[in-house]
Amino acid sequence: MPATRYRTQKLGDVDVFYREAGPANAPVILLLHGFPTSSHMFRDLMPELADSYRVIAPDLAGFGLTKAPPRGTFDYTFDALADVIGGFVDAMGLRRYAIYIFDYGAPIGLRLAMKHPERVTAIITQNGNAYVEGFSKEWGPWQTYWREPTQAHREATRAALTDDALRFQHEHGSPVGAVSPDAYLLDTYFMHRPEAQEIQLDLILSYRTNVALYPDFQAYLRKHRPPVLAVWGRHDAFFLPPGAEAYKRDVPDAEVHLLDTGHFALDTHHREIAALMRDFLRRRIAAA
Repeated sequence: MPATRYRTQKLGDVDVFYREAGPANAPVILLLHGFPTSSHMFRDLMPELADSYRVIAPDLAGFGLTKAPPRGTFDYTFDALADVIGGFVDAMGLRRYAIYIFDYGAPIGLRLAMKHPERVTAIITQNGNAYVEGFSKEWGPWQTYWREPTQAHREATRAALTDDALRFQHEHGSPVGAVSPDAYLLDTYFMHRPEAQEIQLDLILSYRTNVALYPDFQAYLRKHRPPVLAVWGRHDAFFLPPGAEAYKRDVPDAEVHLLDTGHFALDTHHREIAALMRDFLRRRIAAA
């Protein structure tokens, strides 16, 4: 089994922690995690792909083991997070790559794709939303905060940051007893760090900028028609299956697979997702 390497890449005031596996000369897959997790979510997927691909998974600023400046000296917005990952891609010398986008990783990855469409060989979206159809009713408090960013509405969104809420994200929709506790326990640990919750509340408000960009993301997809594989947990409480199906509207040959699991599909279905990715990438782009 190919070994995973754990490294950091310094980008100004940000030290980006990342995991990497696979041959240096193999086709690249850039793996972008979401809320509230880190590159740890790819721990099982990476070895499944690393014999044929160079798989690279960075921690976003404010997440995991990436070290970023405190609030007030760093702009915790999605534009800023995308700028850091764009700098990381450049520093790593990545000129062509498939991109795996999950949750928060979707608007970050799609920002990168719009800026450099010539670099993106394919998009794998795993519960990575770009359409309003994908939102469930669980987004209600967040949407209220976006419309009226008062302190009271900010506090109402804090419910998404509790220990129970983090565990719910991992376990809901998955077979009982199938989810290892290490994932949500690690997310809980990181959420209890100084400033972590306030950073996440800042990003919850900034999420409205992603929704505002949905028409631009969709225009990019229509114009450039990257190969798209949508692999979603059909029981996701937050991003509904219509969000996966909607990709076909802009990329008619997009391939959609709904798995019998929840939001964190990799917690239970990493082998199935790896197999779907291998088949898709073999057919749609040149693989090693």
